[in-house]
Amino acid sequence: MAKKTKKIETPIDQRETFVSIQKSFADSDLSVEEKLKTLYALQQADTEIDKILQLRGELPLEVESLENEISELKGKSANISAQIDELSAKITESKHNIVECDTQLDKYKSQLDNVANSREYDSLNKEIENQELLKAIAQKNIDESKEEIASKKMELETVKEKIEVKEEDLKAKNAELSTIVESTAAEEEKLRAKRAVCADKIDARTMSAYERIRSSCHNHLAVVSVFNGDSCGGCFNSIPPQRLIDISTNKKMIICEYCGRILVNPDFE
Repeated sequence: MAKKTKKIETPIDQRETFVSIQKSFADSDLSVEEKLKTLYALQQADTEIDKILQLRGELPLEVESLENEISELKGKSANISAQIDELSAKITESKHNIVECDTQLDKYKSQLDNVANSREYDSLNKEIENQELLKAIAQKNIDESKEEIASKKMELETVKEKIEVKEEDLKAKNAELSTIVESTAAEEEKLRAKRAVCADKIDARTMSAYERIRSSCHNHLAVVSVFNGDSCGGCFNSIPPQRLIDISTNKKMIICEYCGRILVNPDFE
């Protein structure tokens, strides 16, 4: 009994185009004609989905950009608030230091009345000078911190105003986007279901080539019908008469020699 030879599947090359798979295109459970019709239906579904996405325009990107800006501004606001808290803590600490300095000054000044010699007198005066200096430094820190807090609060107010404006913009953009999405949701769902049915019928190698051609074309058309009787519907270059005959038979894959798209019978429309 003769053994069945198992077909060896070669790995899919992401650089493959329709030209690369032209010879193996007919090797499928579907007939060539049915496969071409399925590819064309897939292309039509994708084209309609593209139109819906174009209707949304730059809104999704604008929404994402606004969300990122608001997130950055809120981070900046939190950072400024933390700096204000640090400066307030510094003021509290400096005030505490002043109280300690006053306590020490009172102590040293009271001791001046009971000094036994000039050396002790000079030592106490030196301590008094040091405490006065520390008190002055603490007061300077308080004054500088207060000025910095005032500046930070102004900066914080500006950031909060920006956040408020951006949040209003985001609210408006989200509302606009939601309206468009809601108005096209049912249609998009049907188109994606249609696309999924078509994609399930196409082998992985052909789908890979299809997606590659679609992504490389500015109009995202990988499968096109004959335009105006004798031209490629993708690049609009003329198609040789023999190729037009081959296209009309629906029995093999015909590739545009100029743009690499699949050409199908205009009757498919």
